[in-house]
Amino acid sequence: MKSSINRLWTEETGAIISAEIMLVGSILVLGVIVGLKSVRDSVVTELADVAQAISNVNQSYCYSGTTGHSAHTGGGQFNDEQNFCDSNGYPYGGQESKCVNVAAYASSEK
Repeated sequence: MKSSINRLWTEETGAIISAEIMLVGSILVLGVIVGLKSVRDSVVTELADVAQAISNVNQSYCYSGTTGHSAHTGGGQFNDEQNFCDSNGYPYGGQESKCVNVAAYASSEK
């Protein structure tokens, strides 16, 4: 029993393996962090593209009047007017970011 404890106490071969495992683990963690940052940037870019595509949809419509046997319709029309997001002016004095304002508040106090 005493020789087993003495052998465990003097054994140093596991120290090298532990240091190598810690080094490889640290490199893997850093690689995962960089990879997740790249994924985050790609997702944000794609979501900004989707938001830009949705904001460019023109919702105007027009249909002409029709006349049938004893009834008629005059038709209808809706024009999609420009709003703050469609114009070139920046409402809060900052740089336009595809009309996505994060933490931008219009303040009337001066």
